[in-house]
Amino acid sequence: MLRYAYFPGCVAQGACRELDTSTKAISEVLGIELIELKKASCCGSGTFKEDSQLLEDTVNARNIALAESLNLPLLTHCSTCQGVIGHVDERLKDAKENNPDYFQEVNGFLAKENCSPYQGTTEVKHILWALISDYGLDALQQKVTNSLKGLRCAAFYGCYLLRVQKNLPFDNPFNPQSMENVFSALGATPVYYDGRIKCCGWPLSSYATEKSFMMAGNNLLDAMDKGADCIVTPCPLCHLNLDSRQPEVAKVVGQRLNIPVLHLPQLIGLALGIPPKKLGLNNHVVSTKKVLEIINN
Repeated sequence: MLRYAYFPGCVAQGACRELDTSTKAISEVLGIELIELKKASCCGSGTFKEDSQLLEDTVNARNIALAESLNLPLLTHCSTCQGVIGHVDERLKDAKENNPDYFQEVNGFLAKENCSPYQGTTEVKHILWALISDYGLDALQQKVTNSLKGLRCAAFYGCYLLRVQKNLPFDNPFNPQSMENVFSALGATPVYYDGRIKCCGWPLSSYATEKSFMMAGNNLLDAMDKGADCIVTPCPLCHLNLDSRQPEVAKVVGQRLNIPVLHLPQLIGLALGIPPKKLGLNNHVVSTKKVLEIINN
């Protein structure tokens, strides 16, 4: 049995709770044990370092150390969390060898709070990478009970998953294939379009809302133009901008949208035969009825 120290992140416990429930649902079916890190804190979503790199490193050294104390890899299901925590892990592993004073400074702050020290002994791995490198696509395919044949899926990777870490051993950051390979294993048809590796616009949404929505709209229209029935993302922040704000985005781009946006674990859950309601597919702003009609025909 695969076991992971599960880092759910903030958004999956708030605005996108269906991501948390669907991740737990597919893990149960696949026989993956998740040990939730209930004492973990927010990764900072890339904003901590705007004030202090030391702050970002210390906060996430603590998160990683929680997983290390269990002797388990830290599992995320959020592109942003993966990018931030994974990059901190890279930086601190390098500091352990090449900048020991900084490494000790970070652990010194952890010691003041009676936290376990960061040791650099584990991995930070997104559920997408875990399914491919640890579980295996062949094993995943064997678990499919409800083929997604006929469903055309457009991946939306999220920039943090592809371009924050220096080393990306599981995919090509400029021409990724991992999501599309998962789609094929589930019986779905991958849709390739330029927007799949672009930014959703979320980071701009608080201070340049119209530009953010224009970015999201262009990506949605691009996927629709290529014939996608739905967009699937491994990032809850991308999901928020592409799904929950889609009605507002449509007004900005001046075109009708209405394309469903699924979290990656939700799509996998459908192929595993998990009921849509248990996956939280009824919680989306854009109805997922179209997706269910296609796979149930």
